Amino acid sequence: MPNRSETRVITPALLRDWALPVPTGGKEHRGTVLVVGGSRFTPGAVLLAGVAALRAGAGVLQLAAAESTAAALSIQVPEALVIGLPETGDGAVAGDPGDRLGELVGQADVVALGPGLNDIDETRALLRLVLDAAAPETPLVLDAYALGALSHQPDLLVGAGRPVVLTPNVTEARHLLGREPGHDLDAEARELARRYDAVVSLYGHIATPAGECWREESGDAGLGTSGSGDVRSGLLAGLLSRGATPAQGACWAAWAHAVSGQRLVPRFGRIGFLARELLDEIPHTLATV
Repeated sequence: MPNRSETRVITPALLRDWALPVPTGGKEHRGTVLVVGGSRFTPGAVLLAGVAALRAGAGVLQLAAAESTAAALSIQVPEALVIGLPETGDGAVAGDPGDRLGELVGQADVVALGPGLNDIDETRALLRLVLDAAAPETPLVLDAYALGALSHQPDLLVGAGRPVVLTPNVTEARHLLGREPGHDLDAEARELARRYDAVVSLYGHIATPAGECWREESGDAGLGTSGSGDVRSGLLAGLLSRGATPAQGACWAAWAHAVSGQRLVPRFGRIGFLARELLDEIPHTLATV
């Protein structure tokens, strides 16, 4: 592992020396991932994150999204248990969704919160529900609007000792930092990890609260496409469900996300491939390490 002042480049050799756990037995040994998100107008974000978790090796998938989308999601992802959550008049997931969501959070091995959510106040309530219902050792992946909610309560994770990974893009990093990020994203990832007491994966720049830092350098412009971040957060959740540590899962996910994009370039060029096309590349990419 690197010292606190060193940033290591993520390579296949580094990952081979930091091999993922290889679960044995049935699907229960690969864990249950619960993805919470998806407004009436953005159910695809939950779909992308959920399928990415399965492609990364999760054993059981559960999706919780706006109730108006639940039937369609259950058909699109027949491998998943899908529950519908109450909606506001604007189609956002309501922040007081009832006891069923709390039960699922309490039973899940990994919870990913944020893909497709679109109301900051309702998301703040959902974040509190997840933190209250999840066991202290349950890994959490916070993405999209969940990061905006966290920025309103920056001390929420500090000192809790929870295994949490934050997956901001640059816009979300601005909300978390309270300022525009600088050009040194290694330093910004370290600052966010220290400030929020969580592992941070910022556009392939990964940092821990202790100051360890890694960088993924093979990502290309094609990854800057709608839904790509949802794939990355779900991929990360799937790796955590297999038993990866937060920093290990974040490094593997950043690399697998980038290289899955590279594998699409011969067919589509550097730009123009779709986020959903990354999904089928994930298992082979992971297997090549």
